[in-house]
Amino acid sequence: MPAPLVKESTVDVLVIGAGPAGLMAANALGRAGVNVRIIDKRPKKVAAGQADGIQPRIIEVFHSYGLGERLLREGCRLHMAAFYNPGPDGGIELTSRARNISAATARFPFALTLNQGAIESIFLDSMRAMDLQVDRPIVPSYLEISSDEAELQNPQSHAVKVVLQHLDAEQIVEETEIVKAKYLIGADGAHSWVRKQFPITMDGEHTDYVWGVVDLIPDTDFPDIRNRCAIHSNNGSCMIVPREGDLVRLYLQLTDDNLKRVTNPNTGKPDISYCNPQQLLEVAKKTFYPYRIDADGEVGWWTLYIIGQRVASQFSINDRVFIAGDACHTHSPKAGQGMNASMNDTHNLAWKLSHVLRGWAHPSLLKTYEFERRRYAQDLINFDKTFARLFSNKPRTKDNQNGVTHEEFVDVFSKAGGFTSGIGIHYNESPIVNPTYQSLVANVVVGERMPPQTIIRVADSWPFELQDLLPADTRFKVVFFTGDYMNPTQRDKVLELAEKLNQPESFLRKFTPKGARSGDVFDLLTIAASKKEQVTYTDFPKVFRPHWSKIYTDDVDFSGKVGGKVYSSFGVGPSGAIVVVRPDQYVGMISPLDKFSALDDYFSSFMTRPAPL
Repeated sequence: MPAPLVKESTVDVLVIGAGPAGLMAANALGRAGVNVRIIDKRPKKVAAGQADGIQPRIIEVFHSYGLGERLLREGCRLHMAAFYNPGPDGGIELTSRARNISAATARFPFALTLNQGAIESIFLDSMRAMDLQVDRPIVPSYLEISSDEAELQNPQSHAVKVVLQHLDAEQIVEETEIVKAKYLIGADGAHSWVRKQFPITMDGEHTDYVWGVVDLIPDTDFPDIRNRCAIHSNNGSCMIVPREGDLVRLYLQLTDDNLKRVTNPNTGKPDISYCNPQQLLEVAKKTFYPYRIDADGEVGWWTLYIIGQRVASQFSINDRVFIAGDACHTHSPKAGQGMNASMNDTHNLAWKLSHVLRGWAHPSLLKTYEFERRRYAQDLINFDKTFARLFSNKPRTKDNQNGVTHEEFVDVFSKAGGFTSGIGIHYNESPIVNPTYQSLVANVVVGERMPPQTIIRVADSWPFELQDLLPADTRFKVVFFTGDYMNPTQRDKVLELAEKLNQPESFLRKFTPKGARSGDVFDLLTIAASKKEQVTYTDFPKVFRPHWSKIYTDDVDFSGKVGGKVYSSFGVGPSGAIVVVRPDQYVGMISPLDKFSALDDYFSSFMTRPAPL
């Protein structure tokens, strides 16, 4: 038999794993013009099952990439949550119904469900338009990072070497390839091969809670089957998650005899080979009593899992190899965070890699990936421990006074809305998060995502959603709240600011490559507090309006129904302020209009003078 062929290639970023985290990374990097390649060991993408929950913040993120409308069109929206507990006859009964998502500033005040395969298709179709596709089936077999310090300090060096095995349909090696990459992202799941190449531990623990998951079209008389439901019964707990079309996903806790039936007698541990979908349906029938439930047709997908909560000890090695998604944090699916946390990991990382690869930012910027996302992962695990315990413990009844009360469960469910929705994710102070002037815009929190609001474009009085003006295009958005521009005092402030922006040493000039437009790196938006009938876009200095569409005002539209609330909602005073929004829509800093040096200091802390184009 001839020896396998060996070829060599180079790439800026190699992504291993084509699940949601990996596809988010490849799509974002591809849009940014980065030379990216993504590989996966699966011959085909996921067809059914797997993750399915999409939280409000990720819907906003999809919109920032121009993918939100399709997500909303294909997904199932969850507005209502229902809570069931044991009734006096031993079955379950409705205790209360409530809003499913409690997040005051959510642009999309609901959760969404859509199977992982459909979500992957959204990314794959977007990537196809960039001539970017997943190479499969391919597995890595060797990984090495250069030990040359000079090479590691040079962000343009190909410091990562990976050996890939190209497989055929029978998983036989057909070709060996050596890839030299500048950076590598391991988004290859909970059993991550990339993570295992380094002394990275997964810190945490497994619980004793065992759950089954089944996707089906239900035949039932249960009245809340199309709402998200939390059921505490004497037979164990259950969560109902409506899906696209007529599908419903059931999360079923296995206890007592049900647990024994799926336990391997040789190992004493739950084993999926001892379980089948019919067993899970039998559990559902007991849990739903006195309501009836069965599958209308075949079960679409099912699995068995033990709840565990673990976080990787490191998210990066030498700021050259990064792990993301399930490769660096695992938890229960009860709060619908898994896929959301994973995609937010690479949404956070992609723009930072793009800036470093372009020479726009110092490589130290990459350290903020682990700083921000590992802290979030730890917070997620802590929350998941509480939520999983409340979900999995037995309910309080007359015979079990130590059980979980309905009030206790609903209290945690409601208060956690800001966290589980993703809206309240907060990044701590760092070179790219500076809260010094937080008080100037009291309700826009530095380190959190920019909230939605409707503003009016001055040139033509069109209403626009502010978040839609902050796309994920790798540019920093600098939003100038000028106050009432018709006020002479405010106008003088803006004119003085314009002079400073035009100075050669201003951040706008200093960090824009020669031969490029300032708008290639920084997107300037102006929001006045003036009446639309009294102000024109040409009133503003030219530096604020590189294009006629960049001037807005805080006024209502001509219907009188939308707009006019951004200053009051955000807590911007009449003196105005400047808000810097990072490429991932998170607020990086706030500054007074007359404190221009604060902007220079902020960008100088991590940006570099780029080479001419």
